[in-house]
Amino acid sequence: MYARYTWRTLTREATLILLALLFLVPLVGLLNVSLKSQDSQTSALAFDFPPTLDNYAQAWNQASLGAALANSFAITGISVVLIIAFSAMAAYPLARVTRGWSRYTFSFVIGGLLIPGQLALLPLYATMRDLGLLGSLWSVILINVGQQMPFSVFLYTMFLRELPLDYEEAALLDGCGPLRSFVTVVFPLLRPVTGTVVILNTVGIWNEFFTPLLYLGGSDNTTAPVAIYGFVSQYVSQWPLIFAGLVISVIPILVVYFALQKHIIKGFAGGLKG
Repeated sequence: MYARYTWRTLTREATLILLALLFLVPLVGLLNVSLKSQDSQTSALAFDFPPTLDNYAQAWNQASLGAALANSFAITGISVVLIIAFSAMAAYPLARVTRGWSRYTFSFVIGGLLIPGQLALLPLYATMRDLGLLGSLWSVILINVGQQMPFSVFLYTMFLRELPLDYEEAALLDGCGPLRSFVTVVFPLLRPVTGTVVILNTVGIWNEFFTPLLYLGGSDNTTAPVAIYGFVSQYVSQWPLIFAGLVISVIPILVVYFALQKHIIKGFAGGLKG
């Protein structure tokens, strides 16, 4: 039996449609400005005819977006892989060991979420300088891994505490050691929360601006957000080029999201719930 379509249902649907349109306004403005000529004086939501694609070519060439996107892909990919590996392995004993040191260690790791990153700027910068990593992509990768691990360890630990021990005990009876049991039995069961960790860290690292600006400044290496910032100056900002660069930099994230949409939704539902 079908539910009746009432005025309350109509009101809810109209409200949701209105909210969706409001969320689309910034996206429309972003795309519209990227198609305007640089001497256009119209508002961001006013359409200019004919639109131009020259901004995309100029943004790509002047900001060297090809190399910048390659660096962003490398930093994001390597950082996320290392975060997953280290966080999952660190969370496993924290979730399975019930001794006092485990609880204290977990509290110590979570304490990293409460410490502002600005407090460590000078020590970390000096450390990267002494290691000779300034201007190298590895400096940004190491900083990202350190910054994102506490929250990722928290997600993995809470999810592992909800997993039953049956599969691990069966693997141990079959002769698997703790490491092999984790790799072959436990880690595949962490797929939902791993999806959560992947998407949260991918978006955060891809859009990171200050860390690459600080540790890669003055070198040939740069990331997409920093390269786009090159169109901003004290007196003149080339907004059509900036918005064109933003559209180009957003496309990879959108492609990844739509390709993995089902897994991402399951990851949020399972990982955050766990």
